[in-house]
Amino acid sequence: MKQLKRNWLLSASIGLTLVGLGLSLMGEALIRKYEDADFTNWFWLGTLALVVVNSGLAVFGKAVTLRVRLDRLHVNNAGQTPKESSQTT
Repeated sequence: MKQLKRNWLLSASIGLTLVGLGLSLMGEALIRKYEDADFTNWFWLGTLALVVVNSGLAVFGKAVTLRVRLDRLHVNNAGQTPKESSQTT
């Protein structure tokens, strides 16, 4: 369970960081485009930004699945069904 929690925390942190980095790169690509920079300059930066954002979303999505597994393990160890657990909170 500790390994699962560690993986969840790590995946969530990396995913959110990648999304933020990708959005920052996208902003930089947009600035370069509207400053009439060379096409290849802003195009490749924008492409990299899309790759980084999508990678961040994928890693964060994995973190969500890990969190669901962690919650289910916690509920099962407590001896409650998921439905009973949601009614008590």
